[in-house]
Amino acid sequence: MINGVHVILYSRDDAADRAFIRDVLGFRNVDAGGGWLIFKAPPAEVAVHPTDGPASHQMYFLCDDINATIADLTAKGVEFAGPVSEERWGLLTSLKLPGGGELGLYQPLHPTAHDL
Repeated sequence: MINGVHVILYSRDDAADRAFIRDVLGFRNVDAGGGWLIFKAPPAEVAVHPTDGPASHQMYFLCDDINATIADLTAKGVEFAGPVSEERWGLLTSLKLPGGGELGLYQPLHPTAHDL
């Protein structure tokens, strides 16, 4: 039986991104050996969307109040890739990682699977 999801973020500066997730986002972690941190993530859900292009995968952090979350993260020095956009399904932005990547952040405007 599947009992979890393991997400891998590829980074040009993995040490900086690990420190960011640990120190700025405050995710608890275990050291899998040699400083290789594995983070406890918040509850997750999986959605499958159609595409006419190549198959790809995305990851978004969910929040209940995107403006409060942005204010909290901005106070911790987090930069965002752009303003919040209002989509049919939620409010969306992306936060910048120190290693050059971005992670989506969105406030769903639809039911989520967290309470199942």
